Amino acid sequence: MSSTLNDSTEPASQTVANDYDSFAEAYATDNESNLINAHYALPAILNLAGDVPGDVAGRRVLDVGCGSGPVLAPLHERGAVVTGVDNSVGMLELAKRRLGDGVDLRVADLGRSLPFPDGAFDDVIACLVLHYLRDWEAPLAELRRVLVPGGRLIVAVNHPMAYRLAYPDADYFGIQEYSEEYVFNGQNAVLTYWHRPLRAMTAAFTEAGFRIAVVSEPPPAPGARELFPDILGNAKSPDASFICFLFFVLEAA
Repeated sequence: MSSTLNDSTEPASQTVANDYDSFAEAYATDNESNLINAHYALPAILNLAGDVPGDVAGRRVLDVGCGSGPVLAPLHERGAVVTGVDNSVGMLELAKRRLGDGVDLRVADLGRSLPFPDGAFDDVIACLVLHYLRDWEAPLAELRRVLVPGGRLIVAVNHPMAYRLAYPDADYFGIQEYSEEYVFNGQNAVLTYWHRPLRAMTAAFTEAGFRIAVVSEPPPAPGARELFPDILGNAKSPDASFICFLFFVLEAA
């Protein structure tokens, strides 16, 4: 992996950043078994949503940036009434293969109005989505709009301290654009993110009308240390925790 800091006026790379349609299959395949998605982000989100099947049964759940449906599928199996949106047609095609025709999957961009009425959902999941956006005000307002009062917004974002560790000379307290190059199942891709410090995240949440109920830095799923000994085998923490993503449960006021 290589990384590049950018200002907001210059392209991160000659490759189109965040063009998931161009690497949808490779990305989805890689995420089925890798550490940070399959054995870290996914189980953490499902645990926050409700690890016992009865916890989500009957709840109307919207997954924003649903990708190929790795979060939607287990929630659907546990009895949730699931809906997914993504701005990548390629990723939604993969989600349709996984979930079938009975699940509502739509092309939508969080930077614009979502195609749902007010209070349409009990829970909204935004897993690894918000860090692609410079502005959080309008997207968070839209997510609050489609939630019932007291509904939950479950969020996973790049951990701000991971940015600090990767770019020690950068301004941690500023909102900064940066790009990273990845290889997903043998295919190169560029992802461009917006770093924001923790104080900017929490301020955005509360200003949008959310109460912060949970802030979590969970360990990977059980068995991850054995599956990934080269990465986690020498972890100092007994639960093999590492700085990668930060998770929130927010309640709509």
